[in-house]
Amino acid sequence: MSDGGSRTVRAGRRRVEIRRPDKVLLPGVDGARDYTKGDLVDYHRAVARHMLPHLRGRPLMLDRRPDGLDGPAFMQKNTPDSYPDWITRVEVGKEGGTVTHTVCDDTATLLYLVDQASITLHRWLSRADDVDRPDRLVFDLDPSGDDFEAVREAARWLGELLDELALPSVLMTTGSRGLHVVVPLDGGQDFDTVREFAREVADTLADGHPDRLTTAARKKDRGDRLYLDVGRNAYAQTAVAPWTVRALPGAPVATPVTWEQLDDPELHARRWTVENAVEQAATKPWAGLSGTGRSLAPARRKLAALRG
Repeated sequence: MSDGGSRTVRAGRRRVEIRRPDKVLLPGVDGARDYTKGDLVDYHRAVARHMLPHLRGRPLMLDRRPDGLDGPAFMQKNTPDSYPDWITRVEVGKEGGTVTHTVCDDTATLLYLVDQASITLHRWLSRADDVDRPDRLVFDLDPSGDDFEAVREAARWLGELLDELALPSVLMTTGSRGLHVVVPLDGGQDFDTVREFAREVADTLADGHPDRLTTAARKKDRGDRLYLDVGRNAYAQTAVAPWTVRALPGAPVATPVTWEQLDDPELHARRWTVENAVEQAATKPWAGLSGTGRSLAPARRKLAALRG
């Protein structure tokens, strides 16, 4: 229901007040309609059951845009004291102190964050109960321009290499320009070990395709090659959460896809938006992901043998 400048929505046992639901947060593209806070609430209510398994128990960083894309952006790590006490928090260490991150464990929290104009949710690759040991490894395939064919090519090569290393992997559009290739881990290795392994995989791939791929951190050293970014695999770094909205015109969504969909000529990084991402979610593109986390020890030995 709504009351003047607010709307109240039910989420489980709670009611969440959505203030100014008609406020435009994201503009449309090519003459399409703009997207309001109310639109984002409706999307998150619909996608919550698919999204929450990827958020529960993880510290978050929030990309907040209270005045939409034309206003300032706030990359929020610390949880404000004004947040309701029923929202989960976790205190984690940082250099010189601690940060109390928000954790999204339920639909009510998800909708509250939307009311706070949190457009994009960035999640840690580890969980709050063991923040030093990631259970996800992420390769970010970042093209030099808007060339999605280069992204497809790199994803295929990376998928083949991970298969050789007997590591399961899944794909996700970033909602921006590229793809994430995500490897589920068993949480047995620390961030330094995981990041070193990811870098060795990326180096192996780039060495095999030096004209097409690079691991150069500086943009001026990349040329027109696709960047294999493994920098997210470090303590306190984050990656965009599956099914989250990107703070871009058109409200594109970071969307899990199957490996078979990589061959779809209509696939691109912004293929899904808040208008149609729920339909993709219903197909369960990452079915079977839970319970597939692997130790990196056997893969590290295989990789060492490949690298000679």
